[in-house]
Amino acid sequence: MTKYMLIMRADERAAAAYATMPFEEVIAAMGRYNESMMNAGVLLTGDGLSDASEGAVVDFEGETPLVTDGPYGELRELFNGFWMIETATKEEAIEWAKRAPLTTGNFIEVRRVNGVEDFPQDNEWIQKQAGWREEQEQRAAQG
Repeated sequence: MTKYMLIMRADERAAAAYATMPFEEVIAAMGRYNESMMNAGVLLTGDGLSDASEGAVVDFEGETPLVTDGPYGELRELFNGFWMIETATKEEAIEWAKRAPLTTGNFIEVRRVNGVEDFPQDNEWIQKQAGWREEQEQRAAQG
């Protein structure tokens, strides 16, 4: 099984469409979609993000990082939410992305998540990361 991140983006058309939809309807449709992925055993996690006006961008173009408070960038460049899923193939991940209850002007980018096997196993930092993952799993299991 391979992990994929489904990255949700939207343009002005999608923002306008959502502004006319009852919020409860949007939440219900997204809830049904999430539930279908849970029932299929592919959903690992997912969340929506707050409005870009609440965020910031740290730009490393210059000698000193420059922080710009939101809103920032063009709407189509904004990352609005995500799902982490685990599927057998990229094609299966794409099929799940196609089922999202989204409107015209929305886009989902499907990206494979690198696993530890994608990196040199004798690298000190890769070995440390494996240990950190184990620590995180233990903390999560403890509550």
